[in-house]
Amino acid sequence: MTATPTLYKIVPEALWQEARQTGVFHGAGIDLKDGFIHFSTADQVKQTAALHFAGQTGLVLVAVDGRSFGDKLLFEPSRGGALFPHLYANLPLSAVLWEAALPLDDAGAHIFPELAP
Repeated sequence: MTATPTLYKIVPEALWQEARQTGVFHGAGIDLKDGFIHFSTADQVKQTAALHFAGQTGLVLVAVDGRSFGDKLLFEPSRGGALFPHLYANLPLSAVLWEAALPLDDAGAHIFPELAP
């Protein structure tokens, strides 16, 4: 990819609150286990929510500027061979563009704000 898009991370509110206090996000359990922070693009994040966060409440959707990571951000094959953004570093909150609650609708699906590609 030549232009890195806005990237998205779904994070439990309590974990994100810790990051707000320290100014850096070290990753969720899966990130720490895998050795990188998992992100999704705008085209991938809704499926990520459905597959990995189905029915969960208390989530925050975090949008970050992928251009701020340089060579620490790699797009690597994952689900179905699609290229997913992986950050091989901690996430400084200075890279965060915005954050929003990710509530559930009556059917139990997450309600997303409008996403930038």
